[in-house]
Amino acid sequence: MLAVHLAALEGVPGGWSPSADAAPPPPPPPFLTRTIRPPPPPPPPAPPAPRPPPPRPAPRPAPEPAAAPETPPAPAAEPAPAEQAPAPLDTTAAADPAPAPAPPPAEPPPAPPPEAPAPAAPVRLPDSRRLLFDASGEVKGFSYSARAELSWQHDGSRYRARQEIGAFLVGSRSQTSEGTVTPQGLAPVRFADKTRSERAAHFDYDRGKVVFSANTPEAPLLPGTQDRLSVFLQLSGLLAADPGRYPVGAQISIPTVSARDAETWVFVVEGQEQLDLPAGGGMAWKLARAPRKPHDMRAEIWLAPDLGYLPVRIRLEQSSGDVADLKLRAVE
Repeated sequence: MLAVHLAALEGVPGGWSPSADAAPPPPPPPFLTRTIRPPPPPPPPAPPAPRPPPPRPAPRPAPEPAAAPETPPAPAAEPAPAEQAPAPLDTTAAADPAPAPAPPPAEPPPAPPPEAPAPAAPVRLPDSRRLLFDASGEVKGFSYSARAELSWQHDGSRYRARQEIGAFLVGSRSQTSEGTVTPQGLAPVRFADKTRSERAAHFDYDRGKVVFSANTPEAPLLPGTQDRLSVFLQLSGLLAADPGRYPVGAQISIPTVSARDAETWVFVVEGQEQLDLPAGGGMAWKLARAPRKPHDMRAEIWLAPDLGYLPVRIRLEQSSGDVADLKLRAVE
């Protein structure tokens, strides 16, 4: 290429010609040429040698049809651990990444043992006595005066109490209570109430029932049940055994049976009173049973410590207005 360029330059005529006197120009220096060949491009990389095929497994004998292998179940995916609230720092053990299983519900605590029943109130029964009373009152609007008697006998195992009142134009009435003596006091077996005819209540301890001769329904025989006569002597025994147990305002509840029915009488200790009686004066504790229903009877009793807390005055008032007031006249 350079040679072609040089030949083209020699053929171009010059614009001016040197004078004849001028010295001939020195010959031009020789023009050297060199051919530069670019290096050949690198050969493309050889393709990777093909991988030899994997060796074919040796053929296995076909399994027997009767014992076909079961396909193992695919492993269950483990659940992602649930996010938990940051726990307090524990320097003794690393935290368990998996949530702890919920504890089984706690069994309810065992029921407390039943409470032991309260010990029975002590009882000290008064000695056997015969009490004579002056009685006064009113029946159906008529006032009366009469004599009354309370006979009390016991031998430590059995007892009998009888109260009788009689008046002219009024007639007579008697009540009788019989039974046994227990550490808890009196346990009536039969109670009779007689005016013109007799009606009775029978205490069946084996069946736990009170049976009435008046053909009224049976009543449950509760612990400590008394009748309408023995209840006054049971109160005597309670206060005689422990008078400090019954301060003013204390209440004494006693299931009480008549010849027709049963109910609970609640006596309230009202305090001591000075009495002026036919038998003389003295102090006595007053207890009163207030009516709880319209037809209930009001009962008041005065117990004298000097006579072993035997009753020295008994006052009964019916809802009809009938009244009986017994005041001690003598003790035999």
